[in-house]
Amino acid sequence: MFACLNVLLFMTAPLLAAEPATAASAGPIDIGSRRELFVDRLLIDRLDGARLVLHHPQPREVVLKLDQPWEGIYSGYETILKDGETYRFYYRGMPEARHTEDVEVTCVAESRDGIHWTRPKLGLYEVQGARDNNVVLARHRACHNFAPFVDANPAAPADQRYKALGGSGKPGLIAMVSADGLHWRELQKEPVLTKGAFDSQNNAFWSESEKCYVCYFRVFRGGTRWIARSTSDDFIHWSEPVDLELDSKPRQHLYTGQIHPYVRAPHIYIGLPTRFLPGRRVLSDEQASQVGTPKKWNFVNDCTDIVLASARGGDDFKRTFLEAFIRPGPDLRNWTSRANYAARGIVQTDENELSLYVKHNGAYPSIHIRRYTLRPDAFVSVAGPFDGGEMVTKPLVFAGRRLTINCSTSAAGSVRVELQTPDGKAIEGFALADCPEITGDQLERTVSWKSGGDVGALAGKGVRLRFVLKDADLFSLRFGDQEP
Repeated sequence: MFACLNVLLFMTAPLLAAEPATAASAGPIDIGSRRELFVDRLLIDRLDGARLVLHHPQPREVVLKLDQPWEGIYSGYETILKDGETYRFYYRGMPEARHTEDVEVTCVAESRDGIHWTRPKLGLYEVQGARDNNVVLARHRACHNFAPFVDANPAAPADQRYKALGGSGKPGLIAMVSADGLHWRELQKEPVLTKGAFDSQNNAFWSESEKCYVCYFRVFRGGTRWIARSTSDDFIHWSEPVDLELDSKPRQHLYTGQIHPYVRAPHIYIGLPTRFLPGRRVLSDEQASQVGTPKKWNFVNDCTDIVLASARGGDDFKRTFLEAFIRPGPDLRNWTSRANYAARGIVQTDENELSLYVKHNGAYPSIHIRRYTLRPDAFVSVAGPFDGGEMVTKPLVFAGRRLTINCSTSAAGSVRVELQTPDGKAIEGFALADCPEITGDQLERTVSWKSGGDVGALAGKGVRLRFVLKDADLFSLRFGDQEP
């Protein structure tokens, strides 16, 4: 049953110094024609003068104020997705501090551009005496942390094109399905996942790379909020949960995981966990009173930020940087508990722009959703200083005839690429001296050498890539048959 393998603009911040190369794998890493990012060190053999750099999203406009009677100051657990030409934003409405079925509802907002949002008047559920609302689920145990997705499984029935898991604690997570993302029903009455805390957003999706359903969900380990995962072939029968590895980093409270396939490279899962620091108080009594911090649940005593994580399946989990990906910022209302939570999902809203969405001011009347943007693939770069730096990959096997890179240089900067044999010798015709300098800022720059840009003769063979970077950032690379 469980045949599948248990397998973020552009502002610079922390640097990751070169580390010793990891032990060589049994053979070359087959990357096919997939786009590869540098959110982890999987492809990197060594860095010499170059560094991994974390880049931060740019805050943009407030897209939603959660001010409707059925929403309220405790709204949260958001999901962003795109279905055809429509963006949908799902979230929990919770006007009172009670996790009960008569208070919590699941809402949806819609947009054609990811910037301007409306609440569709659905009339599906009567809430607080009226049906003129955007509620898609009410008076149901799944409303607490309902997290939907569009099922990319080619075998999914038409009436189950949308799926979701929801529920909290005991008895477990309920599987929900829908044909249109608006009208939902239980796939079965009994919970499908029962071994976990589940008292946060529990994120399921169809994995194109693993060919199965995957769910990342909340567990507690030694009193610390952490993440486990399970897999399923049919969305009903799920494997025994597996904790995510600690990645040689300290265990921290991760209130949410928000792990989801990256839209431009779905074999890489990008996570936007909220890092929760219980007992870390920042505001004074005077500041808390000034902004009206609620006394319920002692929110003034904690704080949060958002970090960047990645995974490639199984128990794999990488926090290449422990520095915050998104900081609370100057607003005092973002320095108390439950104030900074990213939505699950990242969408591409323009050729040159990714959008992600963050709930700020949690538990305040000013609670809202703000859009953030970043350059496609620009979560982490391999960066070379003005004096130059190098990155050499492990041996790779690729498919296709051309190599394209997502890179940015200064006017004085450059990128050059050398193709090497697995033992590190330059391949004739593809040596560094054969590669003209690449200068500029492009998402899809085809690399060429004196003989041209066709690398098809090397496809299927083990090669290393040597990048020489001068005042430049490399965000991603991809082989394929794309034209220059």
